[in-house]
Amino acid sequence: MLGFIIRPPHQFLSLLLCPGLRIPPLSVLSAQPRPRTMAVSSSSWELPLVAVCQVTSTPDKQQNFKTCAELVREAARLGACLAFLPEAFDFIARDPAETLRLSEPLDGNLLGEYTQLARECGLWLSLGGFHERGQDWEQTQKIYNCHVLLNSKGSVVATYRKTHLCDVEIPGQEPMRESNSTLPGPSLESPVSTPAGKVGLAICYDMRFPELSLALAQAGAEILTYPSAFGSITGPAHWEVLLRARAIETQCYVVAAAQYGCHHEKRASYGHSMVVDPWGTVVARCSEGPGLCLARIDLNYLRQLRQHLPVFQHRRPDLYGNLGHPLS
Repeated sequence: MLGFIIRPPHQFLSLLLCPGLRIPPLSVLSAQPRPRTMAVSSSSWELPLVAVCQVTSTPDKQQNFKTCAELVREAARLGACLAFLPEAFDFIARDPAETLRLSEPLDGNLLGEYTQLARECGLWLSLGGFHERGQDWEQTQKIYNCHVLLNSKGSVVATYRKTHLCDVEIPGQEPMRESNSTLPGPSLESPVSTPAGKVGLAICYDMRFPELSLALAQAGAEILTYPSAFGSITGPAHWEVLLRARAIETQCYVVAAAQYGCHHEKRASYGHSMVVDPWGTVVARCSEGPGLCLARIDLNYLRQLRQHLPVFQHRRPDLYGNLGHPLS
């Protein structure tokens, strides 16, 4: 069994779910069989375990932290070495003005609480999209959507600021104008070595741009992470398809922690947090409601797959250029 799902107590769920949303029972996901030539030889219990957290953020920052901390502590209790939180884990505001008012710098109180949480639990944290007041806040009065990676000592080891901003109008879904309050990040971040493997950082809408994932893979990424707050219209149509495509084309694990459910009267998210292996198989998935799913990362399997199907050796940049230039 490669992946499974944990649900918090019903009392804990009731703080976050919108009225009428169903609380499902504990569920288990079985992985699809892999090709015989790439079977896992080592015991799965020896492999690093990662936790993917699914939450329903609101404008209440302290309640959101309590929710996330409960899931992170449960992930640590179950033996995870790295826990992934979704985009906007800190809050989801009702409008751009509230977003700017609630934002903080990286050295603010909220990140300090997560630093202490990482130390307390002794695991790494992927904080998938923090509303960051950058050094240019006074001049721009805009923020960055910042993916922060903390190690088990609570130190910031990497930050990635979202480079592709979601300015879209989808019929049946609230218009998104991320650029009203947010600036695009200037660069990609080189993959970071963690206890689970080399992690490449991205955020949500970035998954629609394969050049980014190819650049991270060519720079050595073994795990791509797309913390997200996908909408209710694009989610059923594109979410799993895009995540599996990014895994297959890069031969990486893909970890996607997602927002779920009704955040307030103006916004809801699709959920369906998941882990996809390099073959494109969904090996762990959250269903409805806040909770977490767990998956083991098998880097020997990843290396075998890349050896059997060496697509990066077969690329023809002489014909179509080097899509996704390797990071310097």
